[in-house]
Amino acid sequence: MSKYFVTGTDTDAGKTVVSAGLLAAANKAGKRSIGLKPIAAGCQQTDEGLRNDDAQILQAAASVELDYDVVNPIALEPAIAPHIVLMQQNRRVTNSQLAGYIRGAFFTPNDFAIVEGAGGWRVPLNRTETLAGLAKELDVEVILVVGVKLGCINHALLTAEAIASDGIKIAGWVANIIEPSTANIDENLMTLRALIAAPCLGVVPFLEDCSPTAVAEYLTLPPA
Repeated sequence: MSKYFVTGTDTDAGKTVVSAGLLAAANKAGKRSIGLKPIAAGCQQTDEGLRNDDAQILQAAASVELDYDVVNPIALEPAIAPHIVLMQQNRRVTNSQLAGYIRGAFFTPNDFAIVEGAGGWRVPLNRTETLAGLAKELDVEVILVVGVKLGCINHALLTAEAIASDGIKIAGWVANIIEPSTANIDENLMTLRALIAAPCLGVVPFLEDCSPTAVAEYLTLPPA
């Protein structure tokens, strides 16, 4: 089973778009796929409880059906940093707790699993842990989504260095063009390819149709 933790260079780098695209690519390759969003802020109240748009996108993109509470066990309503919401609610969530939920989901037969983080690599989870520790707890490789805009090279290289310094392997990275007016995009991508010691899994252009199947056309799965 291939398991990956997806992180981004920033909050709006496009983790969900790319994660759903990777799930669609796995489906096309005949793999049983699951997508998980263990903690999510910015959820909406529904008749069925709190629901997060990103988590629902992953749930729909995967080929294996999972209950929403399995996909997103920690759902938070305010659209602010998760650790701040939890502090305000006098709650504490740990990486060990999240890893327990995820390992439970992994018992469902699958060939390809995506665990999407929240924000960037160093987003706090509580007073002592960041979500970076979740990838280490799970012992999975990381897929880095680079939101291509002005300043993305610095953000991408710092994130890649932080992942490596934590002793975690980058399985690959994806360039997601979020600001198509960015100058010298080709040169930026050439620089990233030269300086990130991991394969580029694709360049996703600025799309009107961001459906998982449309995004999957620009992606390759990480090498086995």
